[in-house]
Amino acid sequence: MHLTTRAPGRLPTLVHELLSNSVRRCPQRIALVDGAHEFDYAAMDALVSRVASGLLAAGLGRSARVAIFMEKRVEMVASMFAASAAGGVYVPCNPILKADQVGHIVHDCAATIMVTTADRIAALAPMLNAAASITHVVVVGDADCSALTKPFSRWSTFGADSMTSTEAHRVIDGDVAAILYTSGSTGKPKGVTLSHRNIVAGAVSVAQYLELTESERILCVLPLSFDAGMNQVTTAFLVGARAVMLNHLFARDVVNAVVKYEITGLAGVPPLWIQLAALQWPESIRAHLRYITNTGGHMPRPTLDALRAQLPQTLPYLMYGLTEAFRSTYLPPSEIDKRPDSMGKAIPNAEILVVREDGSLCDVDEPGELVHRGVLVALGYWNDVEKTNERYKPAPGQSPALPIIELAVWSGDTVRRDAEGFLYFVGRRDEMIKTSGYRTSPVEVEEIVYGLAGVGEVAAFGVKDERLGQTITVVVYLEPGATLTHANVLAHCKAKMPVYMVPALLEISPTTLPRNPNGKIDRKAIAAAIAERKSQ
Repeated sequence: MHLTTRAPGRLPTLVHELLSNSVRRCPQRIALVDGAHEFDYAAMDALVSRVASGLLAAGLGRSARVAIFMEKRVEMVASMFAASAAGGVYVPCNPILKADQVGHIVHDCAATIMVTTADRIAALAPMLNAAASITHVVVVGDADCSALTKPFSRWSTFGADSMTSTEAHRVIDGDVAAILYTSGSTGKPKGVTLSHRNIVAGAVSVAQYLELTESERILCVLPLSFDAGMNQVTTAFLVGARAVMLNHLFARDVVNAVVKYEITGLAGVPPLWIQLAALQWPESIRAHLRYITNTGGHMPRPTLDALRAQLPQTLPYLMYGLTEAFRSTYLPPSEIDKRPDSMGKAIPNAEILVVREDGSLCDVDEPGELVHRGVLVALGYWNDVEKTNERYKPAPGQSPALPIIELAVWSGDTVRRDAEGFLYFVGRRDEMIKTSGYRTSPVEVEEIVYGLAGVGEVAAFGVKDERLGQTITVVVYLEPGATLTHANVLAHCKAKMPVYMVPALLEISPTTLPRNPNGKIDRKAIAAAIAERKSQ
């Protein structure tokens, strides 16, 4: 089979058309780098077509789910685009998950096909055998698959015999293309359901404000199960650029890859940027690293300053995004010096509102809930009407004459908007600390602590207290070689914070702070560990 293509010059409307459109324009340009292997657009097109044929021959139904569980590599990208090309839905699983967690995803979305690697089969086999929905398993690499009771195929030959005998299911841009499972603040992960329209519009919007061209070499560090990680691949394919896969163990691996591949664009989350800012970057990077982006939380001011000092020619884009709406805001590099703490304004083709609990718009500098409306708003949480209704609600300000109500994402994040329309993150509603009658943002507490030289990572959160409502707890990991003491950190807090904000409990962790599957510092896991230790 061959991927669906459109007339030259037309924008893609389906996810796999991001690839097929670039095949026509630049078939010999390198599309993807996986270690020592390079794949041009024509080769990626051929691989995706073969795998899509294999999925259909294996019985993939229209909009059926294909779970993909492996590290970042060409087979993962090909599986995602092949599921789209076949008319199915791809479900990328974070490679750091355990078998039980993958089992939850498989069960929740009723995946019919699993694509994974040989080194994961032994751990996954019991779950896959027990999963009623799974009808076929595709294994990348050589492994003893005798433990599998389900039919399986080897990646090396998958789809090779069905290239001319299969026809893809017809889908349109409003159909489901992917389900991304978020780590969630409580309970099991929820599956954010994204349409082709969501993903393609997100790629077009981000490529527009980052001013991407086919000459970009984008380093893919974030998990492809994370919306920002997936967006790096889709934006690269949209403009005919090069996506470089990296599965790193240490922050130094990222810097080395930027040098080796002459990377022009790099995205990360704050914990990674904190580590990268502490390293010495070779001056040669300045000649080719055009931009960096931050997502997944607020980048501490000292970290941003340190990065800009080492990369004076590199454009920093501070971004905010909701998986439930893909991308939401960005701060143009030209505004960094004026308002480095801002999360910017709405990305192209989106509107961001700041509203009160009754849905009315907030005044200038009045904190309120961030509401995102527009084409990037996802289709809700898969198989979960109750949670969908909590987060996806009618957009404010609609005319009562409209017969069909537009739904927006009510983020649960508290922000404020200044007189010039720039937004500032205050905190998540479910993470705001209520102490002594004050509402305190953990982000604000963390930002102050980050201002102390030698501090590497910080997590702030509230602990229930009968007298104060909650008390503030702060856990700090120091940079290697730092000589700070508990007294030093506490003295800094007392000097920089009002009395109600000073932590009642301050701990210095001997190890780096735990992350959730998307690489963000996991405040809830840290709080739970402290609570368990105190109860013993």
